[in-house]
Parts: sequence; structure tokens; C-alpha cells
Amino acid sequence: MAVDVLLGLQWGDEGKGKIVDVIAPRYKVIARFQGGPNAGHTLEFDGIKHVLHTIPSGVFHDDKINIIGNGVVIDPVVFTKEIKGLHNIGVDVHARIVISRKAHLIVPSHRLLDQASEAAKGKDKIGSTLKGIGPAYMDKTGRNGLRIGDINLPDFKKKYEALVAKHKSILAQYHDFKYDLADLEPDWFEGIELLRTFKLINSEYVVNNYLDSRQHILAEGAQGSLLDIDFGSYPFVTSSNTTTAGACTGLGVAPSKIGEVYGVFKAYCTRVGSGPFPTELEDADGQQMRDVGREYGSTTGRPRRCGWLDLPALKYANMVNGTTQLIMMKADVLSGFDTIKICTGYKFRGEVIDHMPYDICTEIPEPVYTEMKGWKVDLTQITLEADFPQELRDYIKFIEDKMRLPITIVSLGPDRKQTIVR
Repeated sequence: MAVDVLLGLQWGDEGKGKIVDVIAPRYKVIARFQGGPNAGHTLEFDGIKHVLHTIPSGVFHDDKINIIGNGVVIDPVVFTKEIKGLHNIGVDVHARIVISRKAHLIVPSHRLLDQASEAAKGKDKIGSTLKGIGPAYMDKTGRNGLRIGDINLPDFKKKYEALVAKHKSILAQYHDFKYDLADLEPDWFEGIELLRTFKLINSEYVVNNYLDSRQHILAEGAQGSLLDIDFGSYPFVTSSNTTTAGACTGLGVAPSKIGEVYGVFKAYCTRVGSGPFPTELEDADGQQMRDVGREYGSTTGRPRRCGWLDLPALKYANMVNGTTQLIMMKADVLSGFDTIKICTGYKFRGEVIDHMPYDICTEIPEPVYTEMKGWKVDLTQITLEADFPQELRDYIKFIEDKMRLPITIVSLGPDRKQTIVR
């Protein structure tokens, strides 16, 4: 058996959570492999909207095991809020969720470091969600971090205090930054107590044992490929590997055990926070996408920047991920446009190119567009592919031809029922 991977091909917010929920019946295990509570996976069903930040999106299925993998960083405060919300709607959280001992903890002073660092950058800030994710990953790579398995060690409090002492010495360098750590700690330690009630596992062994017993596993990514620490629009990126390779290191599976790679993308593009965005629309068309698509961050509430679909960026993401199937989200949001544009290349340094330049931050390429006829049809009530308007069929085929990959699922609305499997 192999681990199938589902991840985003843009700058995040592609709709990964919904698709995990839709295809979860095919799998026994859903595993998050990277990221932290800066992720916001939104699922809608039975008229109720659910937002998950740390917990895998298979948690609403009672026969699934949901693994929080070693590549994830966990904030006990956010985790507690998620667990309480799930418990209130009758989800048996302890039966469905297990946690890798090697996942790292976000401590309260990580949040403070994140806030102080971002404030000091001024106009050059990267658009951090201020959740402490970056500092937590810095401590992980600096070999100073606290891991979930540490919470059951007799010297856990001593380890915590040593890490906080280090953070205080760094915070002292931000002379204008005021904070009250003592006010943040009670909720954090309450979250630690809750974490101790969950089953903690050596996830690399568990995942591989599931594979050996021929169980189907889906690895769920957070953020998007263009935010990958290595291959994203650096430095406006997240602090982990959001690509398929991150599933290997974030779960402990060999590259040879990766199967299908589902690449999720919106029918247009969005981005939250700072960073380059070649096809961004700062006009009525962009605002229409934002309003119709409800493009506001599920984690931060910030309005998302919107623009036309960027095929050079999508092609790049497919290349680094080894995508085998494409999943297009929010086709319904483009209903009503007379003309739809698709970026098929860039004007960059006097020539037209079809690839991503090394640095698109200091020199943003100018998009070259192909125009297509839009559709004036409400797609949200469509239940059969046969009822797609011809203009949508043309749009799908154009993307498939350019990407040389099939679009196997098309989403026509936020509810799990508004999903067409082709």
C-alpha cells in the first residue's frame, strides 16, 4: 500500500479541508504532516461550518484514525479550543485522534517572539499569523524545542523553564516590546493537561505498520506549495515544507511509499498577508471574487487578496509535488464574469517566459493573459457534470491541456454535497 497525499498548489486557502472530508471514506487513516494553527481548514455539512487548525479533517468520520504527525507544531491553547468545539457536537475525540510524540510544542513565549519580530520589521513584515509557528520551527531546527513526548517526562517543567529563559533573553533585545508571560501560561498548562489524556504514539512506526497491514492512508497538508520554506516566494513563506516531500519527513514514510498526489487549487488565486502576487486584482473584479467567494481568512479573518488563475505558478507547484490528479475549487465564484482571464506566461526582463523566476519578490513579473468566455450560470445547484455550461467545460479542458493532468474533482460550493467527482 502507499500513502496518498493531498496538498494545496497555491498560497494556501485552496479548500483542502473540504476535499479531505469528501474523500475520507476511501481511507482508514488521515494524517497531518506539517504546519501549525496558522492553518484553517473549513468544512461545511448539514448547514454547519467547522474550522480546524491542528486536527486532521477526517475527524468528523467516526471510523477514521486521525494522526497529528511529527512535522506539526501544536499550540495546546488552540488545540484545547478545537477539542472542546468537537466535543460539544458529539465527536469522540479520544477515539479518533492520536498524536505523534515527536511533534513539537508551541509555548507562549513563541507567540511573543513572533509578535515582537513582526512588529520590528515594520513595512517589511512577512504577514505572519502571529501564532508562534516560525519561532517554534526555529527552536526545532536549533535543537532547543519541546516535543509532545516531553510532557510525560519528569523534567518537563525544567525543560520548559530553560526554553522560556532563552526566549526572555531574546525578547529583552526588543526594547519597546511589552508583554506579560504570566498571563498566558495558565491556559497553556491547562492545554498540556488535556494533551496528556490523548494517546501519544511513535507515529513513524504506526504509519508504516498501517501500510504493512494494507490500510489506506491520506496525508493532509496545510498552507500551500507556494508557501513552502524552500520552494515558495521566499521570504514570504511559512516555516515548513508544504510539498509532497514534507509528507515523507513529517510522517516518517519513504519516498517510494507515496502513491497518488492530489493537488488542490482554486479556479482563481488568493493570498493572505504580504508577498508577491503577479495576477492580483485591486479592482472591482478582485472585490467580486472576494465577496462572492467569502475570501476572508478562517484563521485570521483578514481579507484575502484575489486574482486570476496563474498557470506558470500552478505548473511549478505540480512539478515540485509530482501531482497526479488536480482538484479545482470554487468554480462557482467565477459565475457572472463576462470574460475570464488565465495567466499563461510572464513578461520578465524583456522576454515572455512560462516559468517562475528565482526571485519574484523584488521584481514581480507582469502576467500575460489568455481570455476566455465566462459563464452566467449558478453552478451551486448542479449535481451532474453533464449539466456544466460549455464555458466551464472549456475552462477545465484548457487547464488540463496546459498542465497535462486530469481535473478529477470540481467543487461548486462550500458544502460537501456541492462536489462533482468526474
